[in-house]
Amino acid sequence: MYSNKWNKLNGSAVLKKNLWSSILFGIGLAAFIDETVFHQLLRWHHFYDQSTTDVGLISDGLFHAFSWFATIGGLFLLADLRRRSALWMKKWWGGLLLGAGGFQFYDGIIQHKLMRLHQIRYVENVIVYDLVWNGLAVIMIIIGMTLVFPVKRKVAKES
Repeated sequence: MYSNKWNKLNGSAVLKKNLWSSILFGIGLAAFIDETVFHQLLRWHHFYDQSTTDVGLISDGLFHAFSWFATIGGLFLLADLRRRSALWMKKWWGGLLLGAGGFQFYDGIIQHKLMRLHQIRYVENVIVYDLVWNGLAVIMIIIGMTLVFPVKRKVAKES
């Protein structure tokens, strides 16, 4: 678990840095996939759909910039963790899923439903898209939580 003196002396700091790196990267990755697939390739929506197409495209550009800042920030932290031999891959992958799932859930609930910035797709039966979108987010969050915070099982004593 600990690969050098820095890790052993700063275990909680290493865990936090692993989580920050992976969560930022997960947010950036999910936002990048959302932007590329749903905004550009499928053209189902823009980040902000309550105005003109030009405003929608500008909002997409700002959203894309945000996703890259998060991705690059996470990668800089990842590079530092690797340099220090302090990368905990299981925790890092768990954090990535937490970041991606958290972003997707925030997008599906806050941006789609509460703020009404846009919908996943403008169709009659949008609930199907909402359930799949938010269901996948919850699955990513649950898997991420189990990787970051594994449950310790008690072994029954034999008499």
